[in-house]
Parts: sequence; structure tokens; C-alpha cells
Amino acid sequence: MTDDADREAGRDDVNDTDDMGDAEPTNDDRGDRSDRDDRNDHDDRDEASPDREEFRHDPIAHADVWAEMTVGELVGEYGNAGIGAGNLARAVDIYAEMLGREDVTNFVGLAGAMVPTGMRRIVSGLIRDGHIDALVTTGATLTHDTIEAIGGKHHHGRHRGEGNPRDHDERLRDEGVDRIYDIYLPQENFTLLEDHCRSAVFPAVEGDGPVSVRELTAALGRANAEYNASEEITENAGIAAAAAEHDVPIHAPAIGDSVLGLQAWMYSQISDFSLDALADMTSLTDLAFEADRTGALVVGGGVPKNYTLQTMLVAPDAYDYAVQLTMDPEHTGGLSGATLDEARSWGKLEKAARNASVYADATITFPLLVAAARERIE
Repeated sequence: MTDDADREAGRDDVNDTDDMGDAEPTNDDRGDRSDRDDRNDHDDRDEASPDREEFRHDPIAHADVWAEMTVGELVGEYGNAGIGAGNLARAVDIYAEMLGREDVTNFVGLAGAMVPTGMRRIVSGLIRDGHIDALVTTGATLTHDTIEAIGGKHHHGRHRGEGNPRDHDERLRDEGVDRIYDIYLPQENFTLLEDHCRSAVFPAVEGDGPVSVRELTAALGRANAEYNASEEITENAGIAAAAAEHDVPIHAPAIGDSVLGLQAWMYSQISDFSLDALADMTSLTDLAFEADRTGALVVGGGVPKNYTLQTMLVAPDAYDYAVQLTMDPEHTGGLSGATLDEARSWGKLEKAARNASVYADATITFPLLVAAARERIE
């Protein structure tokens, strides 16, 4: 019997009971009436719905997971969801297009403790595979990258010990161990860094007047690669080495704000070595001028974020694509949490640019973003 026939039979049954007085309807009768009431309510809502400009019919589909799903499949399921999951899915869509188009020049701003926390190989892999055309980062990133390249290691630790948190850090101080949240770095690694820079890095660019930071980072990458190979270091040569090998410029506009910067300053006091802080702006701007289309991936905030985005203020066009991974909120007015839509008001993004911001720990979102985007284009 069809559904319509069922409903008609239900009405006939109810009518038959009328002759029996006030008999209670059966459970089946209640179900049939409930179904009709629901349909009538739905129809009434449709007829009474106001005109809506913002709302559109796009129901949440709900994410699903299964054994052996790929990262790309997981992010695809995120696209069925909302809030952070939906934002990450949109970011992957944009980043995959940035990497997949041959006419897009990709700029990356990299801040935060991404090397100590274990993200180093992801960055160097992007460089080696041609997915970064210019890297803007911190002196700290280069410091920790170099330590790993020449045999030093960062270690798992604790962000606090038993009892008083201050006692925990005082104990680490006595033991000669620096802490980056739950990562430990023995201080002897900085002695290793100093010896390497003074013997192989700074002398390579000394004597011909002030050098650009880009020239210094290239020399650093070559020295890291040479030491890494000659000493047969287990860990790979890293970010600066990959950039030097593939002629990808590394800009560190606030390099003085790091141990590497301190080492450079101390060496400058006893030699002819010096840095020109403004020289890099020419080559970075030239790259933006010559690009057909441009995209920016910004991990973290601070100087790398602004230096990457502000390049478009002196270029004929703005960024066509931009993805931001941050944990900083926008309501404080600080640069690190400022939205990419706000950057559009400055002319750093095109009005029609595709952009997405993901507000979450970048040690979680960065690997997901890169893996899913690379799966899509490769």
C-alpha cells in the first residue's frame, strides 16, 4: 500500500470511530495525525517565511571519519562542518589553488617557535619542492634551524614541574637548560652555534661593506649544508640550507631580535662585518612587481606577517590569495590577530582576493594545511 493510501486508510479508521462516541484514537492514528500536523506546520512556515538576503539554504552536513582516511579526506569532511573546521577547509581550498597555479608567486611569513616544536621539515620540504618563492621569518627561526643543522637537538620537556612553577624554571636555569613551553634546549647548543657562525658564516660575507640580511641568510644556508654533510649529521640540513640550494630568498627584517642577531652584532665589533637592514626591501619588492599573481601564507604574526603583507603597499597590485594561521584575537587591535579582511582595507589584498584565517595552534593547523593541499595538487 502506498503512503497516500495508508494516510487515507487512517482517516477512514478515525471516521469510523466517530460512530462509537468519544473513543481514543489508536497509536497508529496519533502517528498519522502527527505526520500531517508536521507537514502542515512546515508548509505554513514556508508560506510565512520573510524575504531573507543574508540567509541561504545550506545545511550543516556533519563530518564523518573512518579508518585509513587521508588528511585530504579529513579536511574534506571538515568542509561539511562549521567554525574552525570549516575555516581550515576553506584555507586548504585557497592554499591548494596557490600552490597549484604556475602563475602564482608564493610568499611565506613564518613566526613563532615552529622549528623547536618540530615543523622544520615541513618548511624545508615546501622550499625544495618549489612551493615557496620568498620566506620572511625571524632570527630565532634561523637560530634554531642552524642548531639542528649542525648537530644540536631540541628535546621534549615539561612546561611545569611538580610544585611551584618558578622552582621548575630556576632548576632549569641551574642545569643550563632553556625552556620553550614544553621544549628543552641545553645551552651548550648556543656555544656550538657561536663557533659555527664565527668560523664559517660571518667571514664568508665580511669585507665588502654592509651586506643584506638575504646575503647573510644565504651564506648561513651554505655553511649549514656543508657542515651537515661533512659531519654526517643525522638530521637534515634544514630550512636555510634548502633555500640556499634552491635560490629562495630568506628575509629576516628583525634579525637583531635573536641569538643569531646577537652573534652578528658581537662579531661586527671585532671585524668589518655589518648588515644593511633596508637592502632586502628592494629584492622583495622586485619579486612582487614581477609576479603575475601573488599569494601569502602567514604562520603566526609579528614582523614576518607585516613585512610580508606590507610589500604590496609599494607594488602595483595586491595579494590575490592569502591564508593566515594564528591564535591571536582581532579585538585587541594588535597586528598578529588582525584579520586579512582588515589588510584588504590597507590595500595589501585585492578586493576580490580569496582569503581565510584559521584561529588555532599552528603546530596543529600548519601540517594539516600543507598535507591536504599537497595531496590535492599532487
